[in-house]
Amino acid sequence: MPLSASLQFVGAAQQVTGSCHLIRVNDKQILLDCGMVQGADQIREWHKFRFAFKPKDIDLVILSHAHIDHSGLLPLLVARGFDGKIICTPGTAQLLPVLLKDSVHLYLKDLEWQNKKAARAGRKIQDPVLSVQDAERVVQLCETLGYKKRITPLPGLELEFSDAGHILGSAIIQLWLKGHKAMRKLVFSGDLGNPATVLMHDPSAIGEADIVLMESTYGDRNHQNLDNSLDEMAQALEQANKDGGNVFIPAFALGRSQEILYYLAQLHHQGRLKQRMIFLDSPMAINITNIYNDYLECLDQKDLSAIGFKKGMQLQDLLPMLRLTESVDESMAINRVSGGAIIIAGSGMCNGGRIVHHLKHNLWKSANHLIFVGFQAMGTLGRRLVDGERRVRLFGQDIVVKAKVHTIGGFSAHAGQAELLAWAQAIGGQPDFYLVHGEPEAQQILQQKLADVGIKANIPAKGDVIEL
Repeated sequence: MPLSASLQFVGAAQQVTGSCHLIRVNDKQILLDCGMVQGADQIREWHKFRFAFKPKDIDLVILSHAHIDHSGLLPLLVARGFDGKIICTPGTAQLLPVLLKDSVHLYLKDLEWQNKKAARAGRKIQDPVLSVQDAERVVQLCETLGYKKRITPLPGLELEFSDAGHILGSAIIQLWLKGHKAMRKLVFSGDLGNPATVLMHDPSAIGEADIVLMESTYGDRNHQNLDNSLDEMAQALEQANKDGGNVFIPAFALGRSQEILYYLAQLHHQGRLKQRMIFLDSPMAINITNIYNDYLECLDQKDLSAIGFKKGMQLQDLLPMLRLTESVDESMAINRVSGGAIIIAGSGMCNGGRIVHHLKHNLWKSANHLIFVGFQAMGTLGRRLVDGERRVRLFGQDIVVKAKVHTIGGFSAHAGQAELLAWAQAIGGQPDFYLVHGEPEAQQILQQKLADVGIKANIPAKGDVIEL
């Protein structure tokens, strides 16, 4: 039968987070990712959220990687009727339970607190829209596929993953859509890694394609040299040491926390780290670091050997002053440490998690330093602090910002503009490009840069549909 296929840009269209794309192939419906929009109020967003399709009609979900802005709506998808297969890499399948259960637990805890507040005020309480069992069901629906292995998950559809080099298990999705006399190849980049960063391999090159969905998070700029970034971090840590304060690093539990541990280990290995205490203050980051330890043989061995890593060691072994703080009491005790400490805590954009409690207790102290090492989306507390806001409201209190704020861009796990251009130029077959997963200004700049090298790229709006 002739090939009838279309793609709808459901999420992350002219926006960085909320990755979700719907493919219709003949009578089948396939989702590429099913991610949350980050920076918004989770309760309000989840309770009013409406999918642009019927979840029970989705036949297959193909997941690029485990980050919440790519996977976070899967429990809600299940709660509303989805019961199909979810295909992902083995690394993603091992990370998903940690991230999704944590996300749902936080939602239920926040809803319970909000309902108590509503009840005291005589307002109506809200029932939860999903449960921990929904997150567990997501895990049960997962089927794994390694890199460079091609399968036929549905009639007329072939799938292969390639290494995206972004985080553990991250994948570039390659799809072949087959009809009776036609075949079209679609490539979805997922999040492409930054070749300069540590632990991950470089993103895989793609030989050819007809249609490419390419992320554009950093389409407007290149990252600074990694050595310069490490020097910049060393200088910020040295200044904090001289000031007698503590250093707070908001970091996502997945990927970024493990990279920051590596960089601190590198500074320690070089004798450039003066702080006497380092706290990894995130139960989820601790769990994920243990998962990374299980996959060390799959990571970049050159990076590991450069900091004295030997077979049988774990990432934690490279920092003798590292303390893993899992309990709430241990986390609260950190705020009694007056100086000489580095605290790594989630979330990476300061829109929740333990870092917000630390900021409440420490933003107003001029001896302290706050180091941002990753992208800060519009609307998040992290973005407001990076943009220089001098007063913020946390837990009902106005907090003046006196801590010194540093932004170090070279540690990004996303490809910069030059890497995006090189990846796109290496794809043969003169494909049609569609820029996703980026803010409009960054996309427009990347669109022009691509045009300069002869590649026409489109910037779809949310809800746009293209024929494949």
